Amino acid sequence: MTESRIIRAVRHQADVVILGAGPAGLVLGNLLHAAGVDCVILERAPRAQLAARPRAGFLAAHTVRILERHGLAEGLRRHGRQHAVCEFRTEDGSFRLDYGSLGRGERHTVYPQHLLVEDLLTHYQGIGGRVLFDSEALAVLDADGSRPRVTVREPDGRPQGWQARYVAGCDGRHGAARRSLPPGSVRHHRHDHGVSWLGLLAEAPPSLDAVGYAVHRRGFAGHMARTPAITRYYLQTERGTSAEDWSEDRIWEELELRMRSAEHGALHRGPIVQRAVVDLESDVLEPLRHGSLLLAGDAASLLSPSAAKGANLAVLEAELLAEALVADLLHGDGEALATYSQRCLRHVWRAQEFSHWMVRLLHPAPVHEPGAPFQEALRRSRLDSLRTSRSHQDWFAEHYVGV
Repeated sequence: MTESRIIRAVRHQADVVILGAGPAGLVLGNLLHAAGVDCVILERAPRAQLAARPRAGFLAAHTVRILERHGLAEGLRRHGRQHAVCEFRTEDGSFRLDYGSLGRGERHTVYPQHLLVEDLLTHYQGIGGRVLFDSEALAVLDADGSRPRVTVREPDGRPQGWQARYVAGCDGRHGAARRSLPPGSVRHHRHDHGVSWLGLLAEAPPSLDAVGYAVHRRGFAGHMARTPAITRYYLQTERGTSAEDWSEDRIWEELELRMRSAEHGALHRGPIVQRAVVDLESDVLEPLRHGSLLLAGDAASLLSPSAAKGANLAVLEAELLAEALVADLLHGDGEALATYSQRCLRHVWRAQEFSHWMVRLLHPAPVHEPGAPFQEALRRSRLDSLRTSRSHQDWFAEHYVGV
């Protein structure tokens, strides 16, 4: 598209253009609209697809407080379930941690993310918020200036444009916000944990009343309840494995083996309705602001799913960004906006550190890796300390629930 065509396509304006209708974008949109800031959310997916994105469902206590503070917690109050127990099944025996009675005494609320997204979207539209579906942001232009522009492909394929005072990139690691950052404008920290999971969604009731972490010589297995009828499972698998390589019979046999069902009881089985392989990676951008373009959620940082921090960080960042934008746009106070990146990154790196610790705790060291026996002995020592040390348990509880 030529510059003249881009200019002609800029027909729409808002004080804040929000890219992405995930937790970060929707919390931000709700808070800005409620405060009287003119904003619009551009979402590349159709509305129906948002409700079909099963993601993490463990909300930290701080996340629940944010949602309650802004009147966004009605759904999770009605349907969310309190959760506060982990069960570790290891080669040296099993143990349970009631983390809700440790550390700061905080619990998780189990509420599937797609239900939270539906709640946030319904509330946003109910108060008159603008959201455009099937509208793919292609690029953010002139972020160095005071009037950035967003080029958009509309549902019919025609180009369109939005002009704003600020653009909030809440559109994930592969979205237009990240792609539009000029080379060298941010530091990009990346880490590949060298571990892959087969993520599974089973139409089966939970098999234990806890989050289950099983460490086995064949690899990690995880059990996380989603609803009374749906359970999320994880199986560590070889890098490069296809999800289609795993039949349902093979999946359940491997889960039974690694979860040590012979010792603890059989798993409740049911159809596997979703499966996908995910490579555990982490990345962080610094800073989270480039001129008038600000990042939140997965566009700001990506965590491995080992500690369920992604959605919780997204909600925290959205509140901080909303407060900063309201202060700047309505009161002419830019101080909070100037420190937005710094305040968020403190939480991001804390979450990254704990996520990395969990990865090392749950996965046996690869036998071909130099020093593998030493690393494996350290991992077993960490588990033993978590089993026996109250101070270690308090540390775990604080970081497991905190953001």
